[in-house]
Amino acid sequence: MYTTDPNATKRPAFELPTLPFDEDALEPVISGRTMAIHYGEHHRTYVEKLNDLVQDDELALVPLDELVRKTAHMPSRRDVFNAASQAWNHHFYWRSLAPGGGRLPKALLVRVNRDFGGYEQFVDGFVAACVRQFGSGWAWLVLEGGKLEITTTSNADSPIVHGIPPLLTVDVWEHAYYLDYQHQRETYARKVIETRLNWDFAAQNLRDQ
Repeated sequence: MYTTDPNATKRPAFELPTLPFDEDALEPVISGRTMAIHYGEHHRTYVEKLNDLVQDDELALVPLDELVRKTAHMPSRRDVFNAASQAWNHHFYWRSLAPGGGRLPKALLVRVNRDFGGYEQFVDGFVAACVRQFGSGWAWLVLEGGKLEITTTSNADSPIVHGIPPLLTVDVWEHAYYLDYQHQRETYARKVIETRLNWDFAAQNLRDQ
């Protein structure tokens, strides 16, 4: 979990959360080498950058999700938003994955069938969203207007900024897949979506709404 610390000027206000699985647990879909760099370097850097930016700042006392929403509408603090939102997005992404993923709880499968016309249609639509996202960004399964929807965001943007609850996400920044798949984003996305999505996490997010 990310935590805030009232003594933020004495030690980091935000901490890198522990991965919910071992770095090599998602192989062969996502290699341990990719995880070591993605989590151990990229994610860590966002957290460290955020702490540098909010040092001696009242923003250090704001919980991470609230910080993302707050700074999204503060052009003068865009640097804080980028670091905070990327930290939040990555933490959400790790929880969207599981070594034994791909199995939908029955109640959620009913919703997927209803809103997408079937599981295969959902998979194809989610893969297509990952591929269509131009440049760096994220593909999301969200709850909008009482229905499951697929959407994308660019760079550090996130559905929580727009008041839309996310259920799952797939990171389509190049550093998420390039070591394993080079330019083959579609192959990466399909393998993750078919075999590594944590549907228990999605079901919990749905119950929380």
